[in-house]
Amino acid sequence: MARIILASGSPRRRDLLAQIGLDFEVVPSNYDEVIEKNLPFGQLVCKLAEHKVMDVAKKYTGGIIIGADTIVVLDNKILGKPSSKKEAMDMLSMLSGQWHSVFTGLFVLDAKSGKSQKDYEESRVKFKEISPREIENYVNTGEPLDKAGAYGIQEKGALLVEKIEGCYYNIVGLPLFKLSLILANFGINLL
Repeated sequence: MARIILASGSPRRRDLLAQIGLDFEVVPSNYDEVIEKNLPFGQLVCKLAEHKVMDVAKKYTGGIIIGADTIVVLDNKILGKPSSKKEAMDMLSMLSGQWHSVFTGLFVLDAKSGKSQKDYEESRVKFKEISPREIENYVNTGEPLDKAGAYGIQEKGALLVEKIEGCYYNIVGLPLFKLSLILANFGINLL
């Protein structure tokens, strides 16, 4: 099997790739994300994932490089990673009782041939009504501070989620089914 490189420092993405038994290296990108507000959300996350891969690809002459980028969108507004506890509380207050979308863009590159493929996944998430006390307690765990939208569905944030539509793993940060389809086009069959 080809050498596989994950162009991300996300512990959640690492865990998901390990969960499916993929042998890979982690080489985080140094790309400084720029959000282009004029792009549709699916195109935006694909472009961000591509920039991460291309940054890492400068160091390699071979291997399959995987990049991903995830955003949370509520009412056409991107909710990034909160910069403070107050911002996390504000985000969670906005999400309370609402449906929102999670987009993850994928970009995969064969560093030797230059062949690439990109795609994205959108999942929908409905939060329960969250009391101010619950929001404060959740933010005080520290969990929301390094996650887009200020929650992690795979941790205590699961207690905020009433229902989902679409790929659960996309919400965690890496749509595994879609990734498996892309990798199959590079000759990597995961089953």
